Amino acid sequence: MAKIYLGIGSNRDPDVHIPLALRRLTALFGELICSGVYESDPVGCSGPVFHNLVVGFESELPLESLLACCREVEDQAGRVRDGNRDSPHTLDIDLLLQGNTVLQAGRVRIPREDITRHAFVLEPLAEIAPDEVHPLRGETYASLWQQFDSSLTRQNRIGNAPV
Repeated sequence: MAKIYLGIGSNRDPDVHIPLALRRLTALFGELICSGVYESDPVGCSGPVFHNLVVGFESELPLESLLACCREVEDQAGRVRDGNRDSPHTLDIDLLLQGNTVLQAGRVRIPREDITRHAFVLEPLAEIAPDEVHPLRGETYASLWQQFDSSLTRQNRIGNAPV
């Protein structure tokens, strides 16, 4: 069983779509470990602020199946894939980590580069997996978060994951 971590974000009705995602992911994978919810400005698109969190669980599913499950949950939340990145997102689910897997296949990179690039990914990951080690960097997520220059981003923890 591999430890899986997913980044979840929404900037369109997040109070509806994030709980929906958590219920569907729980139905698929069982009990989730959830970070708090963080509010941050959009990156790579415009629109309202995002609500972001990270969840963890164990799974034996292969990479392709995990990605398909994430896409299915996004689709169930009404995710529109029209190529317009500026429109608000009902739900984004990104596979951040699959155990110690290191992989680059087309657009898929594991571990996801966003982990060390964006506070809205690293801070909640460090919250729920502080002692886990980044497979490429060899440092814990707590250590990576301590070194992160968060002065360049606006981010606030706004609460616990909705159940």
